[in-house]
Amino acid sequence: MTVTGAEVSPDLRHARVYVSVLGSETEKQATFDGLDSVASFLRSRVARQLQLRVAPEIQFKEDDTIARAAEALRPIAQERGVAFILNDRPDIAANITEIRRQEMERAREVLGVRQVRGRCV
Repeated sequence: MTVTGAEVSPDLRHARVYVSVLGSETEKQATFDGLDSVASFLRSRVARQLQLRVAPEIQFKEDDTIARAAEALRPIAQERGVAFILNDRPDIAANITEIRRQEMERAREVLGVRQVRGRCV
């Protein structure tokens, strides 16, 4: 997962955070479900850290720019004999998925978030 950008409304009440997620549709959906479940927690942390009375409501939006660029480069890479890791090497993709899961667990520990019935609280 990569945060590729953010926009905040002029009144600081709304924020859009653009995120790029490489992987299967299931992995993407799980990532956005996780982000949505911690949005209110992140909002309170932002308010506390920046000492704001009202913190922006955070919305996570998919940014597929990286995936589209990879698809555009695929024919060139194949012509030159270069494999695309996630699509052409499932063994490496599985390792990346495990690393991503471990990173999410560490982030939850650092932020003090625990998961109950599939939702972060």
